Amino acid sequence: MDVERMRELQQQGYYCSQILIIMGLELQGKTNPDLVASMQGLAGGLGFSGELCGALSGGACLLGLYAGKKYSHEEENPALRFMIEDLVAWFKEEFGKPYGGIRCEEILAGNSMHTITRCPLMVAGVFAKVKELLVENGFDLFGVSDE
Repeated sequence: MDVERMRELQQQGYYCSQILIIMGLELQGKTNPDLVASMQGLAGGLGFSGELCGALSGGACLLGLYAGKKYSHEEENPALRFMIEDLVAWFKEEFGKPYGGIRCEEILAGNSMHTITRCPLMVAGVFAKVKELLVENGFDLFGVSDE
């Protein structure tokens, strides 16, 4: 089901980072067009510069959607940093090693077909890993923290 929705969003012209945040918002029963639009800045490795993969940076933002500080009176949730560290380590092992790094330029290696073969796998993998990390750290995927 997740993969079908991701494919649908990709066909609508959304990029990796946007797809991840849309799917997270949908889990929570929310929409936020401004947030979705802002996520396009991460696409293509930070504004299509070929830098850090948008699936990875989008996954970190998705973790932040759940665990990030929303209000000035809130304390920072230390779990966020640990979850992001875990996500990055997992991504490096899962995709960085076989694809030659974690930058879009390295992952795509000059072959535009990799956006069709590699990127959807990475987005689906990141979405699954983010959900796993959230559940392991006591977050309700539908938007309510145990804190």
